Amino acid sequence: MVRLADHRGLYEPLSGSPEPPRPNSAYFMFAAMGLDLGLLDASPVFGLAATQHRIVQVLEERARSLGVDLRRGHRVRTIAQDEDAVTLDVTGPDGNRQLRARYVVGADGAHSVVRKLSGIGFPGVSYDRRTNRTARGGFSYAPFPGQPPLVSTTEWDQPATDGPMTLAEMESSVRRVLGVDLPLGPPDGPGPHVLRRLTGGNTRVADRFRDRRVLLVGNAAHVYTSGGGPGLNLGLQDAANLGWKLAATLRDTAPPGLLDSYDTERRQAARRMVLNAEAQSALTAPGSDTTALRELFTELLTGKEVVQRLADLTAGTDVRYEMGVPDPHPAVGYFAPELELITGTEKVRLAELARSARPLLIDLTEDGSVAAVLAKDQDAVDPVVAQGVGDPAELAGLRTAVERWFTAGCGSPGRR
Repeated sequence: MVRLADHRGLYEPLSGSPEPPRPNSAYFMFAAMGLDLGLLDASPVFGLAATQHRIVQVLEERARSLGVDLRRGHRVRTIAQDEDAVTLDVTGPDGNRQLRARYVVGADGAHSVVRKLSGIGFPGVSYDRRTNRTARGGFSYAPFPGQPPLVSTTEWDQPATDGPMTLAEMESSVRRVLGVDLPLGPPDGPGPHVLRRLTGGNTRVADRFRDRRVLLVGNAAHVYTSGGGPGLNLGLQDAANLGWKLAATLRDTAPPGLLDSYDTERRQAARRMVLNAEAQSALTAPGSDTTALRELFTELLTGKEVVQRLADLTAGTDVRYEMGVPDPHPAVGYFAPELELITGTEKVRLAELARSARPLLIDLTEDGSVAAVLAKDQDAVDPVVAQGVGDPAELAGLRTAVERWFTAGCGSPGRR
């Protein structure tokens, strides 16, 4: 999520800093066990201390700046598809109305109405426990710069309770879990502030992310019980994957099968996160057998290879694609490496070049010959000639990739 935000120019407004994001190279958690990212040559895990409220604000500002018409307080009642479009009956502040669109994207959360009305299954498992483990349950504290911290507890043996939670109840829960008193006061600042109780959890993935002209992204397509923000990370990766493919399809410049590749690629990433979530749930369950497993697992976490695999799994960077087909043995990161390039006399980061949301060809040959050949009679990609070393022998493979992903069957260029 952090690198995607950087590639779209959203990291600075989210972080409040002009400095580029840096990987977390010190400490992270997996199933409430320490993951020493300092063992790695390059950590794939990035952190950003931003509240959900702030993330929504920044994304809304960007959407409005692009001319997106945002309408709140509406609810979809029915969905009907035909060969040309999707028809939706919608109710909202201005009454009932009918909308018609070539495609509909359901980004409406774990209880997605779009998913349900489209008849897309949501198989998975439900848990009567949550993650984070101590001897009596779980406790977590997450600070946010300039914002009140997030405090949460998990209790295995307490009966489910309905109704809103109070600060006194939260203090009692902390006392039961930690065995000490932790005085809590109402949070400062304008908020919004949320005090809530959750019972159980779910790990589920939709059985398909596309049903003809209806597509699912984010929690509408997958939900997870594990910590570390997997739902948000995968949801934004879904949006980045789908956005340019859907745009090319709407412009009739997409090559055959491009939109179908969204379902193929992102369900593979979602299944990897299921592995992550279910493994963490197993490792945070109550019982002496789990305690023994955790002791053994803690020993394994001293190994660089183990930490690398878990870090890649956590970051969602352990799936690679070969012409749209997920690798059954993921090993290579999904994102391009962080590069600093010299273009002419200017030094620029790859993330800064990516903010046009157009396909990029970074030509590192000494004479820029690769970009010159691929750019000829072709505007499917934006070539950037940079200082470095490249192999002209890769030209055939690059041309194949450009034609496969960015050129329609009729020969017209696909745009991102």
